[in-house]
Amino acid sequence: MDFDFSDDQQSLRDAVRRWVDKGWGIERHRALARAGGATRAVWGELAGLGLAGLAVPEAQGGMGLGAIEAMVVAEELGRGLVQVPYAHAALMAPRLLAAAPGRLRADWLPRIAAGAALVVPALQERHARYHIEAVRARASGGGDQWMVDAVKCLVPAGDEADAYLVPARIDGGERDAGGIGLFLVERGAVRVRGYPTQDGARAADLSCVAAPAQLVCRDGHPELEAALDIGVAANCAEAVGLMDRLVEITVEYLNQRKQFGAALASFQALRHRMADVKMQLELARSMSYYASLRLEAEPAARRHAVSQARVQLGQSMRFVGQQCIQLHGGIGCTDEYIASHYFKRLTMLELSLGDTLHHLGQVAAAMRDHAGVFV
Repeated sequence: MDFDFSDDQQSLRDAVRRWVDKGWGIERHRALARAGGATRAVWGELAGLGLAGLAVPEAQGGMGLGAIEAMVVAEELGRGLVQVPYAHAALMAPRLLAAAPGRLRADWLPRIAAGAALVVPALQERHARYHIEAVRARASGGGDQWMVDAVKCLVPAGDEADAYLVPARIDGGERDAGGIGLFLVERGAVRVRGYPTQDGARAADLSCVAAPAQLVCRDGHPELEAALDIGVAANCAEAVGLMDRLVEITVEYLNQRKQFGAALASFQALRHRMADVKMQLELARSMSYYASLRLEAEPAARRHAVSQARVQLGQSMRFVGQQCIQLHGGIGCTDEYIASHYFKRLTMLELSLGDTLHHLGQVAAAMRDHAGVFV
């Protein structure tokens, strides 16, 4: 099997890396974090590169590219520690809107592709523990007259977004996969409470009370699963980029820092630890590729593959992050040093769109006698 990237994919990677090297850095990251994590201006810059419309069909003004291109972009944004809700706004939102009626797609997808609109999914409810079928939000009405009552939390860039894609129950019980509709709710119809997150980004809690909404689709659960898998695969790719750069930073430090007149990199015990770190990074990279390659599989196989990848990524993120910080010693924990910011972002990613234990449960639930090894 050929795992080489095509010339177009490599050119895309180079373009994103050039933008990161030129327009991003630890000082800008730290300044945005201290200002509360607002990144709408950064989103506009990405839109100028065409990246906001990467997953938007060409008919709606986007690039119409696929999962591998999305993985490449997410990796490079991770390497640069670029804090934007890329997975949610550029990948998940267009996938959910693909199920919308033609008029709704025509209204929003071109604006997303141009960077004129920021639309993010509002999926999480406090009681749900990452289970997307656990929806208490309610929708009532019909035709063009829908209203949504909902409370959603941890919505990425929620107080900067122009609209939200909100799952709400049309009928059925609280944990039923059926009966979940998907609605687009505009910013003016909701009450928003924004706050910075630990990694220097921004999120918000939303409260909708009889908020006017537009129906995206009545059977929203399969669409939500597909969009969630796309988001998890993108998070895996971003984590690979973060770990790749953090390992580079750590190797540079070990080669420069001296103890007892010798560089730390010359000590065999530390070299062995770095070998373990590198092994975890490469395991994570291969599973990230696997997740992106399986996004076109049938739903059950896709979900299983993405959760398998996410379990490995969660273990690798924790191991690589902790080891690299420990190898730096005290300086690795300081706000002034770049490694601490990579570690914070890895910690947040490990809890995003389902933590490692959640995905381990998903893998275990899908296992059969063969344990998924030969299928």
